[in-house]
Amino acid sequence: MPIVATLCHIIKDGNFLLQKKTKGLFGEGKWNGVGGRSKPDESPEECVKREVFEETGLKVLGLKFHGILNFYFGDREKLDWIVHVFSTINFEGEPKSSEEGDLKWFDFEEIPYEKMWGDDKYWLPLLFKGQHFRGNFYFDEKGEKLLDFSLKIAKTDKRTPKLKRKNPRVTAS
Repeated sequence: MPIVATLCHIIKDGNFLLQKKTKGLFGEGKWNGVGGRSKPDESPEECVKREVFEETGLKVLGLKFHGILNFYFGDREKLDWIVHVFSTINFEGEPKSSEEGDLKWFDFEEIPYEKMWGDDKYWLPLLFKGQHFRGNFYFDEKGEKLLDFSLKIAKTDKRTPKLKRKNPRVTAS
């Protein structure tokens, strides 16, 4: 059964917060967004708020859901991780590093992709644009090399009516 987890990118003033995972933990030495495994009967939103608080001390006040990423390690038939991806610009507090890893703010122009998971460079720019996506990423057994992937950008909901006024009527009050 796959592990269900969450990931949150915290954004402030043109920067975003990354965590360098502590040695001995899954993803050790890699810079990543904040998040972790869901508890039984916990919604993705509840999980990500809890994880952000536990790992950074920040209280999330609002979330934007971006999509789901599926991860496969080694055996391509077996799904290992299902990750619900969020971002936020609304939070309280000052970030504090934890046992999970050190925290650092990065400028959007200085993203350390070479020190991150191999999939991040494909979907993270979509998150920064506010887009929704869904992806499948296939790594070698150790998670060191991205072998293959598929990534789909969610389209605009066609049920949402668009305002098509060429000459809107303006009335004086």
